[in-house]
Amino acid sequence: MPDFRVLDEICPDQGMVFMDKLYDCKESDLIVKANNCYSATIRKRSNKNKNKDLDKWRSRIRMPFEGTFSKLSKRARYRGLNKVNFQCLFQTIVHNLKKAVTILPQEIAPGIRDARD
Repeated sequence: MPDFRVLDEICPDQGMVFMDKLYDCKESDLIVKANNCYSATIRKRSNKNKNKDLDKWRSRIRMPFEGTFSKLSKRARYRGLNKVNFQCLFQTIVHNLKKAVTILPQEIAPGIRDARD
């Protein structure tokens, strides 16, 4: 099933929705509008409404999040749905903990220094 077919289930109720070229179709635009959202889809080259500058801006907004997903493993080590779900859950937990270790010390450090002074 193509991803844009489940867009109505994952689309938020408001805001701007940043999407890849896969979602550059009339059906996905209608679903986004029906949910009171603004579509920020990166347009395909063949789309007559393509604006290269706007697509570059949208890509810059999406870039930090795309890098996060690119670092996750795409292969399953185990066989069976339960085992694969377990693996995905724990890989996600470990990934988030690794990110927290790099982000949290930067936020906590200034408060610790102020308390000691």
